[in-house]
Amino acid sequence: MSVTIVAKRYADALFQLAKEHNKLEQVESELRTLRDVYVSNPKLVHFLQHPRVTMDQKKQLVTESFQSFSKEVLHTLQLLVDRHREEIIVDVVSEFITLMNDAKGVADAEVYSVRELSEKELERISETFAPKVGKRSLNLKNFVDKELLGGIRLRVGNRIFDGSISGKLRRMERELTSANKR
Repeated sequence: MSVTIVAKRYADALFQLAKEHNKLEQVESELRTLRDVYVSNPKLVHFLQHPRVTMDQKKQLVTESFQSFSKEVLHTLQLLVDRHREEIIVDVVSEFITLMNDAKGVADAEVYSVRELSEKELERISETFAPKVGKRSLNLKNFVDKELLGGIRLRVGNRIFDGSISGKLRRMERELTSANKR
């Protein structure tokens, strides 16, 4: 079974559990924190995946490190450790966040621009493009890309909206070269 399918099952179970206990927002916040810790601390990953570290040591580390988390998140982490699924923790978090975003009508998106965009500009981009992808709003993450020359490039899932000058120049070049070949 693929890692993605397994991660989706754990995320779905945690989502249902959090929904039953009215803790969706809390669990989402805790999982985002967990992902940040997990991604920024390779020693933690190495420790949890090391074959010589006992199951009890791994569970103790998880319990002590994330003791402020809800019991739902803590039990899920311990279950993943029990089942030797430490490598899918980040995938489970991503799948849970996707479920939360779908429930809220929100999508995560990346916007590339020549300079850092203001909150007002990001808000306008969200308002403009969210309906185009069938969402109420977009959680935008801004990346500076000097190669764009101007304009923006927006990536929502596997869809890309390219309104950058460099993108327009590439399209013009393709049109001109295909017109010359005829």
